[in-house]
Amino acid sequence: MAARSIASLTVSFGLVSIPVKLFSATEASKAISFNLLHKACGSRLKQQYLCVKEEIPVAREEMVKGYEFAKDQYVTFSPEELKAMEEAGTATADITEFVPLESVDPVYFDKAYYLAPDKGGAKPYALLTKALAESGRCALGRWAARGKQYIIMIRPVEKGLVMQQLLYADEVRPIEEIEIPDTEVKPQELKLAQQLIEAQASDAFDPAAYKDQVRERIQTAIDKKVEGQEITFTEAAQASAQVIDLMEALRASLEKKSVPPSKAKAAAEKAATRKPPKRAVAEAAPAKKRAKA
Repeated sequence: MAARSIASLTVSFGLVSIPVKLFSATEASKAISFNLLHKACGSRLKQQYLCVKEEIPVAREEMVKGYEFAKDQYVTFSPEELKAMEEAGTATADITEFVPLESVDPVYFDKAYYLAPDKGGAKPYALLTKALAESGRCALGRWAARGKQYIIMIRPVEKGLVMQQLLYADEVRPIEEIEIPDTEVKPQELKLAQQLIEAQASDAFDPAAYKDQVRERIQTAIDKKVEGQEITFTEAAQASAQVIDLMEALRASLEKKSVPPSKAKAAAEKAATRKPPKRAVAEAAPAKKRAKA
């Protein structure tokens, strides 16, 4: 089924304007969700809000939004006040600068969208795509939607452009907040670790090689339940924490030489289409002649 556009947008840089269509790049619907039911009769439950002071249900029309500025102290805002503070949605993504693609840490990545040229935008879209790809840079800018203002990054991919929402600096915790002790790495350990990396290296990331095994397990259980079957689970063995010798662990890992999922998939496909060796064919021919004799 063809993807459906969720919005129209104009990407502008300098005096160039590119009309584009916006498509969601991810599918949240793939996740399996469960509803809360009444155990006694199986009916679905609905959410109810209770006043913690009076312990009574509160209807939605009696609710207001408030901000807690101190313990149990709030300032309230009316819907009109909240609406007035929202960012007015724009149909334009304004590019402000171009930076090296590798200079944007993926930790800042948020929701992603695909961009496709809209009517009259094919030429400038192709131009921006090729210019970004050849320069090794991405475009940074701003976009307002749903009452909020977003930082966006537009980057080239194989067949087009991706618009990535980015987190603001104060939304990303600095790694300096995490305590990481300075630890010496021995040259022998580093060499073995690099050999292990090379033994399990692949030329590219193949997302199709990885499956959500938990989702598949849940879906299988759901299917069995729907068919009226009983399901049983075996308790997984708990891995006990143990202190191991790092060098021995690296050597053992190298001996095992685990094959990455992408390589395993490629090897299986190659084996399925592989022709029988010539030697085996040659040996089979005399056997047929002897059988005729």
